[in-house]
Amino acid sequence: AGRVAVDRVPYVIDQAVRTFAETEQVILVGAKAPVGFFAYPGKPGSMLPKDCRVLDLYVAGEDPVAAIAALFDAVGAGEAPPARLALRHSPELPSGRLTPEAIAIALARHMPADAIICDESVSSGRDFFRSTYGAEPHDFLQLTGGAIGIGLPLAAGAALACPDRKVIVLQADGSGMYTVQALWTHAREKLDVVTIIFANRRYQILLGELNNVGAGPPGENASRMLNLDDPALDWVKLAAGMGVEAARAETADGFADLLASACRRKGPFLIEAMI
Repeated sequence: AGRVAVDRVPYVIDQAVRTFAETEQVILVGAKAPVGFFAYPGKPGSMLPKDCRVLDLYVAGEDPVAAIAALFDAVGAGEAPPARLALRHSPELPSGRLTPEAIAIALARHMPADAIICDESVSSGRDFFRSTYGAEPHDFLQLTGGAIGIGLPLAAGAALACPDRKVIVLQADGSGMYTVQALWTHAREKLDVVTIIFANRRYQILLGELNNVGAGPPGENASRMLNLDDPALDWVKLAAGMGVEAARAETADGFADLLASACRRKGPFLIEAMI
């Protein structure tokens, strides 16, 4: 709330291409032109139309903030506030089945002002922006380059850098296993981090990518490589072994209650959300 509501570029290449279909010019400031995470047969790598003009305002070693300020002055933006400021509102909490959307709505209602969101929810968190336009002002950090395993250590870094701000990490269960030891750092340093595990007990992103590249539904052996249910991960016990208090949520109501409590307290806490 109080900031410009900017839509997130879709991860799925077909959706991203449609998003930019009528874009005539893109201005980059310390960023690269958007491309897909993977290469797909018969599909473009770039998300931009072929005739889209790309203007890069930032050169390595220069100040990107100064570049934005210069653009601001050049177009005569003046002191008028942006026209698309999102208004603060608290959405009605859903009940019953726990879904990624229910998690995002609960976050919109309960996250404190100036929270730092570290997002590695991967396939489960794609609607986070849409659900949180009216939430308290917050910063948003996400994985870069398509690598997985950044969520838990990213949250540790954010909490160490900003000890007076609540950090909330949205963590897919599969990628969280790459750096689960970061929970020990959360406990050791008494970091004010709420970890939300999106527990679908599979590498859903890779199951989807098998289909996207034309490999079709996975067979038994491929499925065993991508499933996390034999044996099933128990993030409550994993967290306890690292010294982090944890609880499991199996309904939207239960999750909202746990999140509200975790956001009121200080120190590390983990919620295993069974989606």
